[in-house]
Formats: sequence, C-alpha cells, structure tokens
Amino acid sequence: MSRGSAGSIGSAASASEYRVCSNCRKVLRQEKRIRVSQPLTRGPSAFIPEKEIVYFAPKVMQASGLNERTNLLVEEYSTSGRLDNITQVMSLHTQYLESFLRSQFYMLRMDGPLPLPYRHYIAIMAAARHQCSYLVNMHVDEFLKTGGIAEWLNGLEYIPQRLKNLNEINKLLAHQPWLITKEHIQKLVKTGENNWSLPELVHAVVLLAHYHALASFVFGSGINPERDPDTSNGFRLIAVNKFCVCDLANDNIENASLTSSNFGLTQLTMEATLPSVQQQLSESALTLPLSSNHGAANTQSESLLWLQWRPNRTSLLPSVQQTWRRQKPHLSPIADSLSELEALMERMKRLQEEKEEEEASQEEMATRFEKEKKESLLVVTGAFDDEMVSTSDVSRYIEDPGFGYKDFARRGEEHLPTFRAQDYTWENHGFSLVNRLYSDIGHLLDEKFRMVYNLTYNTMATHEDVDTTMLRRALFNYVHCMFGIRYDDYDYGEVNQLLERSLKVYIKTVTCYPERTTKRMYDSYWRQFKHSEKVHVNLLLMEARMQAELLYALRAITRHLT
Repeated sequence: MSRGSAGSIGSAASASEYRVCSNCRKVLRQEKRIRVSQPLTRGPSAFIPEKEIVYFAPKVMQASGLNERTNLLVEEYSTSGRLDNITQVMSLHTQYLESFLRSQFYMLRMDGPLPLPYRHYIAIMAAARHQCSYLVNMHVDEFLKTGGIAEWLNGLEYIPQRLKNLNEINKLLAHQPWLITKEHIQKLVKTGENNWSLPELVHAVVLLAHYHALASFVFGSGINPERDPDTSNGFRLIAVNKFCVCDLANDNIENASLTSSNFGLTQLTMEATLPSVQQQLSESALTLPLSSNHGAANTQSESLLWLQWRPNRTSLLPSVQQTWRRQKPHLSPIADSLSELEALMERMKRLQEEKEEEEASQEEMATRFEKEKKESLLVVTGAFDDEMVSTSDVSRYIEDPGFGYKDFARRGEEHLPTFRAQDYTWENHGFSLVNRLYSDIGHLLDEKFRMVYNLTYNTMATHEDVDTTMLRRALFNYVHCMFGIRYDDYDYGEVNQLLERSLKVYIKTVTCYPERTTKRMYDSYWRQFKHSEKVHVNLLLMEARMQAELLYALRAITRHLT
C-alpha cells in the first residue's frame, strides 16, 4: 500500500491534527492534560486514500461508463438523493452495489407492511446498538422527511409502546441472536392493541439485521461522516483523523491530507511540547501502537486528549521510530508482507490438493468446528483497544446499553446447541418464509447474498488468475462459526490455515464489536492486498452477519408458526 508523504501531512498555513492513542496519552499525562480541537480527514473513508476510491463528482461522471452506471443507480435507488460515503466506498464493487441499493431501497421506500417513518426509526434503533452515529444521523433526517414525529427523536420513552416492544429483539439480534426463541415472537404478535402482525415483524427484523450489519461495514471501512454543515437533532456530524503521533514514526499514515478546524477547544501546538514529548516517548518502555481509530470523539469529554502540531515535527520522529523498532521489530509495517502473501497462496494450493486426495470424515469435520469455535474465544480484540468514546449521545435510542456480544462457545451454565445450517438453511427455509410474509424481499436478499459470496476478480494483490473461492468461503463461514452456525460439509480446519490471527481479530471486531474497529486493525492484515480487496472482505463480513441474524430470527418465527 502507498504511504502518505511528509509533504502531504500539513502546510504552514494549516496545522495537522492527530489522535493521541492510549499509550502516548499515558506519557503525556505525566506532564500535563491537553484539550485541543478536533481534526478532519478527507474523502469517504479514513482508512482508504481518497484517490483510490472512484469519486463520482458531476464533472467526472461522464468520463467513464462505470461512473455513469453508478450515478444512475444512485439516482434510482438512493433514499437521500445524494451520493453518500458508503456508496462511494461500495462503488469499488459496482456489481454488488446494485444489489445492495436495490434491496435497501425496497425495504425503505417500496410498498411494505410498515409505514415509512417506522422504517427509519427502526434503522435508528438498530444503528444505535453499535453507537453508529453516521447511520443514526442519516435516518434521523430521513425519519423527519417522511413525516416522522419529531418528539420521538427525544428518545425511546417518547415512542409508541408498539415500537418499544422491539427493544428486546433488537438487542438480541445485534449481540446474541442465538438467544431468540419462539417465545420472543409470541410476545410481539400477542400483545393486544400493540401487537405486530407477522408481515410487519418480518419487515422489522429485516431492517434490524440490515442496519446492524451495515454498522459493521461503516466501522470496518472507516466511513467518514458526510461533509454537511447541518446538524440533526443535536447530533453533530464530526469527521475525525484516526492517527496518533506514533503513526508518523512508523510511516503508517494513509489519506493524511487534513484540514484544521476549531471546535471551541484550547489548541496546543507541538512546538510547545516537542522536547518533553520526545524525551518521554523515547525513554518510555511503553509499546507504541501502529495506529488508532476510535470513530469521531466527544468534544466535551474532559478525558479525551488530542494533539495539534505543525509540519515542524522531524525532531520527534527518530526517537519514536527507534523506540518502536527496538520494542517491536517484527511488526515493521512492511516486514515480511510479501512473504505472507506467498505463504497464503501456498496454503491455499496445498489445501486444494489435500481436498482432492482425501476428504475428512463427518466426525473429523465436527471436531474441527468445535475446536475452531472454542479457539475463537482466544481471539481477543482488547490487544488493540484504546479508550472508546462515543461520537454523540445515541443512548436515548438504546435500552440496556450494557448488553453486548458474548462468545457463543462460552456457555457457562447454559446449554446452547449448535445451529446446524442443514437443519434450517436460508435457501430452503428462510428465503421462502421471508418472501411469503414480505413479498419479494426474499429475492432481493438472496441475490445480494449470492452476489457477494460469488464475487471475484480472480486476483490476490498483484497475482492474477487465482481461484479465491476457498478464501471467500472461509471468511463467510468464520463469521457464522462465531455465531454458533455450523455447516456439516465444511472443513473448519481451512479457517485456521487461511485466516491469520490479525485477520481473525479484525473479523471478530467488525462483526461483534464494530464500534471498536481501528485503522491499526485494518492495516494489520493482508498488507500487500488492494484496498478494494479489503472492502470486499467487509462486504462478505456484513452479509454473513446479516444472514446469521436472519437465520436465528426466521427459525424462531417458523417455530412459532408450527
């Protein structure tokens, strides 16, 4: 991947600003507390350089038939009437983008069981479970445009009881969908005047699953807030640069052309603190992380420390860089990345040869699934964690905010049987049920699932004519494994062979705790791969998650009906 040059980081007229990660913050706290302005990044994504994303500005659209096609899709299927940042990033895969926009437009705008304002409020409730203020902001606006009652935006206590009744299934779907039972369904459809019809409930479940999964894509792709000076219902659209000063020491900054902005906080230039910071960082025994991404941060938080500094920074870099290399020489951003790619391709080739020679028995494959499921407990995202700060107060849309993902394999006193995919499949069961109760959405979802699963350009980084089927299936099935879903015909030994640990950490975070995703996680895996390939990974994770949630919910509805 290309790295930002020093010249692109700032100018004499405009200071560049960087996130202070937790370890550097510990060093700075020894001297003083710092409160400064929030930084801004450019482009649709904080993870992907703007130049690598096809940008569909009006003057550019006519230059390419592909751009024109995407513009037509946006005009036909965009509910907001503009080309948003999600669409720009997804436009790296135009075939998939069409399926995505069509299905999303159908569930938000076309004839269906739920009124339009309900659809957008449910989207808000779903996005809020993961503190995704990007999606909350988007649907607050859409809610009002479609005739929603503004008072409802004050919080859950202001909405009808009928909508409040979705809170339980919303939190279960978002974090522990395997806990959903037919009793949850019965409670919703048998609550007197506030009851839900089955078609309405299926529509709501599809929306909840869609926006839980889309929140994973937003955080996993580092989607920046829209460039819009307006605010919605008290939510400020804040764009944040997700880098720390220690990133510069590791040449770890992409898309680093930044613009200064004053949010009313005291600013501190690096010139005032460079000597002490340099000395303390170079002498510190702390491990300096590769980078940090916390999403946009709360500007009012006293504990949130930011550092603003100007281009005259070279005196800091040698000591920081030396400290990093001395402590973690094996984590150099470019070290062994090429050999990692070759090793992955070699493992793919060997697995294919072994599969052709001899297939594992059903007993062996079941054992490997249980082993992989238990090993997923050891995939801990905390190694990357810094202090998490929400961008805005979305808690008004959340009930039981402490409820979160809990590893399926960590059963404790409960006995949670594995969901055998062959007993309730999307193709044979879920598809027909959802299509019967919510006409045509099943076809659109099925097309989207198939599209992302089969999407390939037969490339891996710089290599061409590569069959990536095995890798795509490992990614999809690993997500389902973390949700307790097992495919009898899949050898889960392939997951351990194909997915390196840093990739597993990224997958688990994006899928289960998306709000914790950092740029360092994004950068840490597949360092020789194109950004478009990593976006493809995020699309696979998003759709695998959505399908997992739907399988559990639709199975519960099926059991209610039988």
